[in-house]
Amino acid sequence: MNKHITLVWILLVLLTVSVGIISSLSLDIAVISILLLSSLKFIGVTFYFMELKKAHVFWKVSILIYLSFFSIITYSFL
Repeated sequence: MNKHITLVWILLVLLTVSVGIISSLSLDIAVISILLLSSLKFIGVTFYFMELKKAHVFWKVSILIYLSFFSIITYSFL
């Protein structure tokens, strides 16, 4: 279990570094890439470190719906 959390933490650090690298480039798909990688980081933090994977299905679905709405609204304003 502890090894699994360590791997998730390393993945979160790698995603953070990759978002930093993508943000310094001027690509057309940079915004979408950053939103997708940030969404993966959000899921990693909520499900593994906040232990939402042990929660009721209602909370899991509500977090994923919130993430979807937030990503869509953020992308629509850019």
